Amino acid sequence: MAAASDHTVLQFVSPSSTASATTSVLTARIHPLVIFNVCDCFVRRPDSAERVIGTLLGSILPDGTVDIRNSYAVPHNESSDQVAVDIDYHHNMLASHLKVNPKEIIVGWYSTGAGVNGGSALIHDFYAREVTNPIHLTVDTGFTNGEGTIKAFVSSNLSLGDRQLAAQFQEIPVDLRMVDAERVGFDVLKATAVDKLPNDLEGMELTMERLLTLINDVHKYVDGVVEGQTAPDNNIGRFIADAVASLPKLPPQVFDNLVNDSLQDQLLLLYLSSITRTQLSLAEKLNTAAQML
Repeated sequence: MAAASDHTVLQFVSPSSTASATTSVLTARIHPLVIFNVCDCFVRRPDSAERVIGTLLGSILPDGTVDIRNSYAVPHNESSDQVAVDIDYHHNMLASHLKVNPKEIIVGWYSTGAGVNGGSALIHDFYAREVTNPIHLTVDTGFTNGEGTIKAFVSSNLSLGDRQLAAQFQEIPVDLRMVDAERVGFDVLKATAVDKLPNDLEGMELTMERLLTLINDVHKYVDGVVEGQTAPDNNIGRFIADAVASLPKLPPQVFDNLVNDSLQDQLLLLYLSSITRTQLSLAEKLNTAAQML
């Protein structure tokens, strides 16, 4: 889908009586999996993409509350005057999700960023054809106010006679539901902003550095106990003995061969994943160009 932007967008950040009269949705109830999915898609986005969008799945409760339980990203290209959304990808992903959980329906869409713009109005028009009164969820992955602000909107058209003047986005309350274990991860996520995830080799390097630091700390502790500078602790001694006993008793040459074979396997997987990403990126660009012609 490719469309040009000629919309005027109005964003209201607090409920008003005018918007409430046209809004049947009271609250957007969001499960933490949705937020984690949005953030994961953002850090894995193409270098040229300023934001990511996707479809929200869930159900509508009897009291009008929208229960958002799942999501998936949708490829799109966006410029200052037009937006192109990969509709085929969206429908294929929806069909796959419905096979797993047919009770989850489209309830709206999400985007990263601090608010809405002209492109948001075009994308919202597309989802309005998929479902009645869709929710627009925004996650501020740029940490504009020092944290990842989460907001939900519904839209209505402001018209004068037969002429549409603007698209009005009205903010609605957000109810973020999570257990204690999920809240720990969410609090860490809110306080941390990264541009990209480390690749396999960078992750392995960081892990080895942490392991080397732990080994040095244990070495210093053992030396301190042997020299009488540190009071011995039987529990720590048993932990160290168990860790040493868990090491395989292999000749150095065999151990080196195992490490080298594992490293080569990791490099091969990295090469194959890079080829796959390149092929998917090329197919996405060709599909988008074909839809815009």
